[in-house]
Amino acid sequence: MSEKKNKSRRSFIKNTALGAAGFMIVPRNVLGKGFLAPSDKLIVAGVGAGGKGRSDLANFYESGKAEIGFLCDVDDRRAEESRKKFPKAKYYKDWREMLDKESKSFDAVSVSTPDHTHAVVAMAAMRRKKHVYVQKPLTHDIWEARMLTEAADKYKVVTQMGNQGSSGDGVRQMQEWFDAGIIGDVHTVYIFTNRPIWPQGIPWSTDKPPVSKELNWDLWLGTAPYKDYVDNLIPGSWRGWWDYGTGALGDLGCHLMEAPFRILGIEYALDVQASVTSVFTAFGQRGYFPDSFPPSSHATLTFPQTSKTKGQVIMHWMDGGIKPERPEELGANEVFGDGNSGILFVGTKGKMMASEYAANPRLLPLSRNAEVKVPQTQPRVRGGADGHYAQWVEGCIAGYGNMELSSSFKKAGPLTEAILMANLAIRAADTPKPRANGRGNDYPGANMKLLWDYKNMRVTNLEEVNRFVKREYRKGWTIDY
Repeated sequence: MSEKKNKSRRSFIKNTALGAAGFMIVPRNVLGKGFLAPSDKLIVAGVGAGGKGRSDLANFYESGKAEIGFLCDVDDRRAEESRKKFPKAKYYKDWREMLDKESKSFDAVSVSTPDHTHAVVAMAAMRRKKHVYVQKPLTHDIWEARMLTEAADKYKVVTQMGNQGSSGDGVRQMQEWFDAGIIGDVHTVYIFTNRPIWPQGIPWSTDKPPVSKELNWDLWLGTAPYKDYVDNLIPGSWRGWWDYGTGALGDLGCHLMEAPFRILGIEYALDVQASVTSVFTAFGQRGYFPDSFPPSSHATLTFPQTSKTKGQVIMHWMDGGIKPERPEELGANEVFGDGNSGILFVGTKGKMMASEYAANPRLLPLSRNAEVKVPQTQPRVRGGADGHYAQWVEGCIAGYGNMELSSSFKKAGPLTEAILMANLAIRAADTPKPRANGRGNDYPGANMKLLWDYKNMRVTNLEEVNRFVKREYRKGWTIDY
């Protein structure tokens, strides 16, 4: 196409559809390969406009290179602030309707819904060749994570998971220490958090309150089995229920486990085992609440040797306030992690730790931090963890394969699978099996190490747990790959 025609085309777009509307709504893809929207900005559609969705959309907009063209939320109350901030963005309640009607009018989709609907929304967007940003954890099930990871390459779209710490300086500083051999060969990693900060280990409510007229409850349930509406599930307590959330691991695992994945080059686990803290009844019997995560848990994963390790790596995950033994190098009044959460790498020559999001990395003992100097070899993300959003926007503008992102699905997929595999072990450890004599229950999963065949996504020695690798969706809901 000649330069004269190029100029004419740009002028036409600017002076008609865009100029008259006063708002950029023509996406980059409409203009064809090699063309930019007149504003050079990415047009984003947000599925989930409240809570984390609200802050995600604000961060994309504040990058200076994105416009929020469409908003979608099943709950008008949750979407109110975003609708006020982006008054020209067209609003939908049903994301399926938005994708069907408007997909030619935006470039990318941000998915900030509860965990159980991440995969269906993201896959539908990718099938339409839309770049996607998906909140952590990437998916609710292991199978879903594998499908999204493969789909990103199949549809050649730019992807990012919402674990901002992967763009932070902290993980890169620890990478440099490790690569320089400061702590030697790492063989064990401890990760801990005070999550959950929502109720777990409780029965599902039998109350049946009315559903607010602003909420489409059936659409909120999405892929999950139908249940009557209950109070206090929305906005955040859904995390503690197996049908919708992924517990403490889903909430903070992607923020805490990403660092050892990146630094040590680990991907798929060989095995996992778990123990849980149980709720006991007034009669001293162990309570069983199959809908809800246990109050706290400890999962141990084994990862095979990588090009960066000398042998297997053992990773301990602890939640609900459980913590590993304090490192002997840490002073009595010195804070372990950040007090609530932390990451501890144990190597043959020393240890290093960090806080949530892999922030504030420190060598142990702390006196080493003033003594050890290594060259900066890892490129920093502009803006650090806060630049995670702008990085995705810039990656979308650059196009598939032209820019490396901190948490593309190629990286986020295996990380999410490991997190969800730990959840398999937690669920197995918390599931009773009646004794043959009818007197009480045993918990066989609590005494087992689940052996994992990552290629086929199967536990090989406890068949019944495999039904949670790929759960059955409610009728009418599918993932079309």
